[in-house]
Amino acid sequence: MKTDARIREDVLDQLAWESNVDDRQIGVAVENGVVTLSGVVDSYSTKMAAEKATKKVSGVKAVVEDIEVKYGDSFKKSDKEIAKAAVNALKWNMSVPDDKIMVKVDDGWIYLTGEVKWDFQRNAAKKAVEDLLGVRYVSNNITLKQNIEATDIKNKIKKAFERAADVDAKHISVEVDGHTVTLRGTVRSLAEKEEARKTAYASPGVYNVNNKIKVEFSPTYA
Repeated sequence: MKTDARIREDVLDQLAWESNVDDRQIGVAVENGVVTLSGVVDSYSTKMAAEKATKKVSGVKAVVEDIEVKYGDSFKKSDKEIAKAAVNALKWNMSVPDDKIMVKVDDGWIYLTGEVKWDFQRNAAKKAVEDLLGVRYVSNNITLKQNIEATDIKNKIKKAFERAADVDAKHISVEVDGHTVTLRGTVRSLAEKEEARKTAYASPGVYNVNNKIKVEFSPTYA
């Protein structure tokens, strides 16, 4: 089992490795496998990149993200300007049905609501606006709705896990109740846990995923 000191060292190395993260801006603390990231960065995308990089490190059980986004005075944008830019970004993204999505901006925080058919559309909407200048946070409250019967979902998800290079299907169980999927088992990193969630959401008929997979590090994991 990794010590907290070793996990912290690995997280710092991973942050330094990432080209879109300045590790000098970010503080790292670890307690019982839970990593807390702190500091101040100049864009929301950098903040998300730091969190994503941390989840790649084996032994990390959870990430507490306490990074603040601050822009210089010359780069500040009003909520109206951010909202206009967000609407245009959604309109020009071919993966996003922009007529199904509503945008609200409050103090640099973007709130997305609406209804789409696929999880990739929901994720594409978030990615379309998170790099906009002035954005401090994106709350993605877009929901899924499909006219698909909740049949054979379990088999489709298990086969998708078996195809996925980043998910170890042998250590994950799938339970289905209507349009809700519950995942259980163990994986080696938060990144793998997140990939399992994304894979499950990609299955037709899935509206909600309860990701109860645990992250366990073992040098002999197999």
